[in-house]
Amino acid sequence: MRRKLISLTMVGLFVLTIAMPAPAPASEAALDRWDFDVFLNDKKVGKHSYEITRSGDTEQVRSVADFEYRILFIPAYRYEHSNSEQWSNDCLLGFEAKTNANGKYTQVSGRQDGDYFTVQGSDRSNEQLPECIMSFAYWNPDFLDQSRLLNPQTGEYVDVTVERLPEEMLEVRGQPVAATRFRVTAYGVDLMLWYSSDNRWLALESIAKGGHVIRYELS
Repeated sequence: MRRKLISLTMVGLFVLTIAMPAPAPASEAALDRWDFDVFLNDKKVGKHSYEITRSGDTEQVRSVADFEYRILFIPAYRYEHSNSEQWSNDCLLGFEAKTNANGKYTQVSGRQDGDYFTVQGSDRSNEQLPECIMSFAYWNPDFLDQSRLLNPQTGEYVDVTVERLPEEMLEVRGQPVAATRFRVTAYGVDLMLWYSSDNRWLALESIAKGGHVIRYELS
């Protein structure tokens, strides 16, 4: 990663401040926001933002991604993705995801329905999943305790393996931060995640097709 890893012998730990979200309507309480610059190998290709608000006992998580990779100024790959999720007590109540992956459009949604969670708009439409499930909720490190996760882009409910790796120093917004690293693998997924000592999501790195590396760095 242009992770800018720093030797653990370095002295000093700087406090990381996550950008505060824009003001939310009076009916919603703003909780948190992440804005990431996205890199393919060493080239910036776009942004991905996450925002969490709360209304009563329900949390709303909105994410928007927009990537474009160009070769000699010619667009070679375009990716647009938006997802809206509703959560309560670490259980996914519902979601709606729309994706344009280089001209291939998909729309997948799901909701908690009685004792089950039902997904629509995928190859597994109407499949009844357990009542309380989690998606790849990077912003909530509790998802790392799960053995199966929902991929909202595809609607697949996949087995996952999570490995905790040694702590390291990570440069975030120009400052060294002690970070705990996790590797998450599943069908079609191989990624690394970094969290601060107070469980704040700091960075992501994923291996794409052809061995290319996708990195998320806080902007």
